[in-house]
Amino acid sequence: MSDIKAIAQNIKLLILDVDGVLTDGKVYFGESTEELKAYNIKDGLGMRLLMDNGIEIAIITGRNSKSVEIRMAGLGIKHLYQGKLAKRESYEQLIDKLKLSPDEVAYIGDDLIDLPVMTKVGLPIAVADAHTKSKEVAKIITTNTGGNGAVREICDLILEAQGKLEAIYSKFLND
Repeated sequence: MSDIKAIAQNIKLLILDVDGVLTDGKVYFGESTEELKAYNIKDGLGMRLLMDNGIEIAIITGRNSKSVEIRMAGLGIKHLYQGKLAKRESYEQLIDKLKLSPDEVAYIGDDLIDLPVMTKVGLPIAVADAHTKSKEVAKIITTNTGGNGAVREICDLILEAQGKLEAIYSKFLND
């Protein structure tokens, strides 16, 4: 774990997949073809805490969804790439734009579509219920499943590795 902590100390960007990572992977369709997804509030707070502490968040997802656009706008996430089945291209554009090296990037994925980016970043992460191949490439496998606090788990891990988590706890306890 100390090896993971050393890697996490240098993370400046966390990239997330959506379906199966920020959600439980289920997609609900209403009668009018409206697509519904459920997001975990704890994951949202974790992402906000990372951004408040200078760590960028980006979303690269293979699907297009209005709910993703709305949720990410609500969290203030400005790096949103939807409809990207070939995720590596978006990843390369993003790290070039932010002038980051792969060692400064973590990626949370859950399935085969995530492998092209997971194999390029310094800290590849798979959620607990990820596909076997995703788990094989991951340096961390979360305890929590996708959509059930896996993202928050990693946000806390990064903040702790960077020595910022205790100050965050203190702030909430003293407000």
